Amino acid sequence: MSKMKENYEICHCKKVTYADVEQALHQSKSFSQVEEAFADVQKITHCSTGCGGCHDEIMRTISEILA
Repeated sequence: MSKMKENYEICHCKKVTYADVEQALHQSKSFSQVEEAFADVQKITHCSTGCGGCHDEIMRTISEILA
C-alpha cells in the first residue's frame, strides 16, 4: 500500500485514515461480513459517529481491504 493511500483521511470528524480502518479490521473478529466488520471498525476507531458523511467511504474501504 502506498503511503499516500495509507494516510488518506476517510473520517474527518474523528481523523480516521485508511490505515486506521485496515488496522481495526485486523483486530476485528468478523472478517467475513462487511456490515459486521463495519460495526467492529466503528467501535475501534469511532468513525462515522460524527456527521456520518463518511459511512459510504468507510464501507467501500472495508470492502476493498477484505477483497
